[in-house]
Amino acid sequence: MKSWFFNPTQPQARSETATLPVGQLQIRVATPDDLMNIAQIVAQSFHSQQGLWGWTFALFRVGIYEDLRHRLQSPTNHHICLVAVDAATEDQKIMGTIEMGVRITDAWTSINPGFPYLSNLAVHPSYRRLGVGASLLIRCEQISQEWGFQDLYLHVLENNHQARQLYFKLAYRVYKVESPWNALFLNRSRQILLHKRI
Repeated sequence: MKSWFFNPTQPQARSETATLPVGQLQIRVATPDDLMNIAQIVAQSFHSQQGLWGWTFALFRVGIYEDLRHRLQSPTNHHICLVAVDAATEDQKIMGTIEMGVRITDAWTSINPGFPYLSNLAVHPSYRRLGVGASLLIRCEQISQEWGFQDLYLHVLENNHQARQLYFKLAYRVYKVESPWNALFLNRSRQILLHKRI
């Protein structure tokens, strides 16, 4: 299995609060053995365990697990799920994850068919603001170039200020903003499509 080591102290991966020691962060392709941990991290990042909807957390996590299991069992040439692991721990604890694939079309973006798209960037709460997310994004840029692409796209919710700050810091720019009527109808924050030329 191929792995990549990152130096989180490099400027493009530096957090504003702290960084991991050199060599502690290792990025590799996800395996079926990682699925439960990935599903937990993604669920924690995108679904609250508190309040009225907290009881649905387990269902949300199972849905993530099954979706990812299906994608890993039926791989395509242009899909990858990466994990950042803590090389300093004996069990190589998963610190974060991201997926990248090539989308054929998107209903409201008006981008030419066949563009690389990032999704499910999630970092374990214990490893946030240490450069894990930035390192995963940088590795995806490298893979995208290996696939022959020069552009990357992703969606972020308008009210996700920490994620937006990270993306803007890494030179992602607003490509398109969802209509306020869609967000109002769906009772959620608007989606912003970001783009980066690499």
